[in-house]
Parts: sequence; structure tokens; C-alpha cells
Amino acid sequence: MNPPKTHRKARSPEGGRTTAGRPARSASPAGRKPVPAKPPEVRPDRPADGAPRFSGGEGMVRISKLMSERGICSRREADLYIERGWVYVDGARVTELGARAAPTQTITLDRAAKAAQQAQITVLLHKPVGYVSAQAEDGHQPAVTLVTADRRFAGDPTGIPFDAVHRKGLAPAGRLDIDSTGLLVLTQDGRIAKQLIGEHGEVEKEYLVRVEGDLSAEGLALLNHGLSLDGRPLQPAQVTWQNEDQLKFVLKEGRKRQIRRMCELVGLRVTGLKRVRIGRVRLLDLPLGQWRYLGAGERF
Repeated sequence: MNPPKTHRKARSPEGGRTTAGRPARSASPAGRKPVPAKPPEVRPDRPADGAPRFSGGEGMVRISKLMSERGICSRREADLYIERGWVYVDGARVTELGARAAPTQTITLDRAAKAAQQAQITVLLHKPVGYVSAQAEDGHQPAVTLVTADRRFAGDPTGIPFDAVHRKGLAPAGRLDIDSTGLLVLTQDGRIAKQLIGEHGEVEKEYLVRVEGDLSAEGLALLNHGLSLDGRPLQPAQVTWQNEDQLKFVLKEGRKRQIRRMCELVGLRVTGLKRVRIGRVRLLDLPLGQWRYLGAGERF
């Protein structure tokens, strides 16, 4: 009697198991699309390529700081984008706060971050006297409380539909003191805030200033260049007479109550101050106490 046959699973030539009459499965079945590889992640303690460039070595700078300095976004926004995985350094995704990079490295944003930036709005407000630029203080209301549907300028050319969510996160990009009126920028966009805020910015601000007192030729020259505040010299300004009691100031810096203090130093008293231009954006016919959106084609 012949011994009973035993059934064994055959092996394919490549070493994979098969069953009788059935070929071994391929590692990449025909018709199935390959899954694209995810970009490597950049972590402060575990760089993508094993090199110490993201581990805080000499010369390394926080990526959020580099992004702010390059005008990509604010540091607060950079931290948010990093947490969401929307930031790349030399093509490697950054996922942890505190990651560092060399100042020479390339930083780019994911499309989702760019879309979020495009959705951010900026408001131009004609601030009246009696409103503070930022937080409420001494019983005075912040200027952002004027950004309501009924106070929107009827001549707003942008056509952007008003939404109450547009008020969320609006912050002043530069000061305009309580006794002054004129153009105030309120924005959700950290890039615009970075561009406009700071004592050493490059964006001009133009003011019309009513004054009382006598101003000599020497005093006018000092207003243009030569004065100091708080022990530090002021940047050169452009100061000219508009009429017998009104001066025009064009400045690139914005120290606290700067124009009023400058005038005091040359024997003048300011009786009225109005900001009429920031960069290439003018107040024009925007009524007092009303606002409009910054248009997509407008640049400071």
C-alpha cells in the first residue's frame, strides 16, 4: 500500500508562498497606484538627515523667528503653522515648536497656510478723537468697536461681504493716540503688522498738524533732523508748512506721541493732529468714524 500523500504549500521562485494553481502575490499589484512618500519631518531633537542643523547648534535660530524676520508671517502665526505641519525647511516638514534652522536655509509654507493668509482681512478706519488704538483704558473704548456693519463706508470699493468673524483677531498695526484722528490700520495679517510696526520701519506715515506758537527757521530745520527723544536721536523727517498754522509731517518711525513731543522741543503746541496716509494708502474721503476693507490690489 502506498503511503498517503501529504500536501505542502509550494514556494514561488522569489520565496513567497503559493497555493496550487495560484500564483504568488506581487509586492506591487498591477493597477494599484504607488503611495507617495510623506515629506520628512523636522524635529529639534531628530533632524531629517541626522545632521545637527536642527538641534540648536551654533548659529541656529528659531524657525518662527526667521519667518517673522523674513516677513513670511508673525511669530505667533509661525508657531500656529508649525503646530499644524504647514512649514517646510529645505523641503522637510517642521512639526515641533522650538525647531531651529540656519539663516541661510529656505523656508516655505504649505498651500493650506497660504490659503489661511489670503482669508485674513485688514480694515482701514478713520479714527475719531476719544478712541484708543488698542485695549480699552481709562473708560475709553478701543477703535475696533467701531468696526460694525452700520459704520462701514458706503463707498467701500472692495465688495467684500461683511462678516462679524472679521473682527476676531483684529489688532492695530501702529498707534494713533487718543487725542489724534485719521487713518488707523486694524489687521488680522501678521505680515502687514510686521511691515507697519516699529521705530525703524521703511513705510512713510503722513500727518497734518495744527500748531500754536512761533517757529523759527532753525526750529523747522530741527524738526526735519537733529532732535532726540528719550536719549535717542530721531530719524530724519520731512516737515513743511501747509499754511500759516498747519505743518505736514512725513515720518518713518512712530515713537509714543512723537510729533507732539517734537513740537514741544521747538516751542510749539499741537492743537490738532490727523494722519492722512500710510505708505501708498491714503485716507481720502473715508468719513470720520467709518471704515472700509483694504482691497486685494492695495499695498502699503
